[in-house]
Amino acid sequence: MKFALITGTSRGLGESIAEFLLESYVHVIGVSRTKNLGLQAKAKEYNVNYIHLTTDLTVANEVEEMIIKANEILSEYEVNSLYIINNAGMLEPMNQAKEVDSKKLIKHFQINALTPMMITNNFLKLSEKADYTLTIANITSGAATKAIYGWSAYSSSKASLNAYTQTVGIEQNVLKTYNKIFAFSPGIMDTDMQKHIRIQDKDAFIEVENFKNYKKSNLLKDTDVVAGVFLDILTSESEIRNGEIYNITDYI
Repeated sequence: MKFALITGTSRGLGESIAEFLLESYVHVIGVSRTKNLGLQAKAKEYNVNYIHLTTDLTVANEVEEMIIKANEILSEYEVNSLYIINNAGMLEPMNQAKEVDSKKLIKHFQINALTPMMITNNFLKLSEKADYTLTIANITSGAATKAIYGWSAYSSSKASLNAYTQTVGIEQNVLKTYNKIFAFSPGIMDTDMQKHIRIQDKDAFIEVENFKNYKKSNLLKDTDVVAGVFLDILTSESEIRNGEIYNITDYI
């Protein structure tokens, strides 16, 4: 039986990925602050499980509790393969570094970097006892390798996630496990996150006009299209290169 644990399933790319996996008869544990009734209906249509765990992924204690609950759920089934998709993330705080509030910075790094690490670390250990293989995907960004004015937090957190992915990939190769881990950069998509970018003040985010033009020029990718490319990589487990950073631009 195949299961997927996906963070950030309330909307956007996470919702699209979850929907496609349910249609492929993969059981899904969705993690976000709000439930997605559409995914629950989709699961019922395909006679698979969609189990929602309400969690604030910016709070470490809630992440730890979610991991325990998810493991309890998985232990009730004969799972032989688990996809972990660390998709949830945030852009805030978007501002000059000197204006960034420390509390907001801590929450940012928790959801963008620490939460994926905590989930992955725990399930690497749990999978040894449960005897299922892991395929772990971390959703990253082009900002991880490009400094962008006003995005000191976002660029840094995604760069951290990339380095973590590469390091764990090396470990899996050396240990000769069957686990796979990779990161995927989805490019600019037509999401609520993009809407939020377009209303930023230029003093905080100097490239705001460029992002407004992406929308005007119809350059934002549909999340279903991006999810389709992502799932082609995810489900070709034997061909995944451990620690690789895959980019949507290499495919479409």
